[in-house]
Amino acid sequence: MLRSSCKSIAFNLNHLKFYLPSALLVLTILAGCSTEQRISRNVKRVFTRSPVLKQYYAGFALYDLETKRMLFERHADQYFTPASNTKLFTFYAGLKMIPDSIPSLRYVERGDSLIFWGTGDPSFLQSKLKGTKAADFLRSTHKKLFYAPGRYTGDFYGSGWQWDDYNDYYQAEINELPIMDNLVDVRTKDGKLVVMPGNFSDCFGTDSLSNHKAFSVKRDFGSNQFKYPNVPFPVNYSQQIPYKVSLPVTLSLLSDTLHKLVSVIQLKMPADAKTIYNLKTDSVLKEMLLPSDNFIAEQLLLVYANQLGEELNTGKAIAYIEKNYLSELPDKPKWADGSGLSRYNLFTPRDMVRLLEMIYRTVNNPKRLFNMLPAGGKSGTLRNAYPKTNEPFVFGKTGTLSGVHNQSGYVLTKKGKTFIFSFMNNNFVTPTAEVRKEMVRIMTHIHDNF
Repeated sequence: MLRSSCKSIAFNLNHLKFYLPSALLVLTILAGCSTEQRISRNVKRVFTRSPVLKQYYAGFALYDLETKRMLFERHADQYFTPASNTKLFTFYAGLKMIPDSIPSLRYVERGDSLIFWGTGDPSFLQSKLKGTKAADFLRSTHKKLFYAPGRYTGDFYGSGWQWDDYNDYYQAEINELPIMDNLVDVRTKDGKLVVMPGNFSDCFGTDSLSNHKAFSVKRDFGSNQFKYPNVPFPVNYSQQIPYKVSLPVTLSLLSDTLHKLVSVIQLKMPADAKTIYNLKTDSVLKEMLLPSDNFIAEQLLLVYANQLGEELNTGKAIAYIEKNYLSELPDKPKWADGSGLSRYNLFTPRDMVRLLEMIYRTVNNPKRLFNMLPAGGKSGTLRNAYPKTNEPFVFGKTGTLSGVHNQSGYVLTKKGKTFIFSFMNNNFVTPTAEVRKEMVRIMTHIHDNF
């Protein structure tokens, strides 16, 4: 009997050794599910109890990068106006299509002539990026310079833009060879008006019909005529105004900047045209994301189109990106422009989350990625949204239009987890500050508790 009992015990122990790993795996999965359910219930409770979110349409998705599971969804499969969250699509396309440096000019040499074409490069002589490699190349040649226009086949505005914003700095015109942000910088100094580029100085004058008591400059919609009221110049006044893009303006600015004559020639760009590169892609993408620069975002889509062939066209660039890089998205996006100025753009929160996961995988370096994104309480458009801190816990992109305010990005928790989130708020009439405050409260709660 004793021998029989020992055999039975040995048999059971062997069976236990066989089933133990499986049992531990089941327990681990159950524990994981329990944690995810706890987080889901907690976040759901926060949303349900929010009096602010009941006043408008809000969508939210929270995703665990480690487990690759969605933790919580609220209207996550519904379409929202993304505003500048659109720039995350432009950002991802740049990582895929321009991994190293921005192509700035295409050119050929024919005898004593150098003929060049634009690529849409926004960094060309841009005020902050100051990309000068292409300009230095043109300046240093001893050949005659000829600019060949015609690659850009779109309009001066993106699809669905508000035309009555034409005088505002954030809506510069789109073209194939942008120069100095496509903006005129107006300042007051020693009681005088200072205009840069100086080519536009003669285009400024007083408006005798204006009854405005406050000083501001307004451009004529269809021309480069700038008017201001006949009142004293305020001290330290500053304004940036989009100039009206045209071929004569481009030639004038180029000739003045290079200190040499630039003529025009009508010539189709050959397939073997060489390329001059300007700045590193990361620096341009970062300058697009941190201050949410619409001009850079729109022009980058033309740079991507340059990689595809001769034509620079926003719609064709978007179609190519959607077909080749966005097949993983759960919902088909409606993507109209590079910056998010257009209300034709429509994305779902779960699309934004999947896109951010694809970005994370592509960069494969959290430090590098988070350095390019606005950081809550520290940099970019999230600097003033969250309390000031040396160690931010939210890295992402904001998006704001009238009745629209969104955040999509990454939240780091106190327990060392990295979650992806997309928080989209549309159709509210309350002050944007109130919506922002509620988003910050909820994201801080997620950071503190998980």
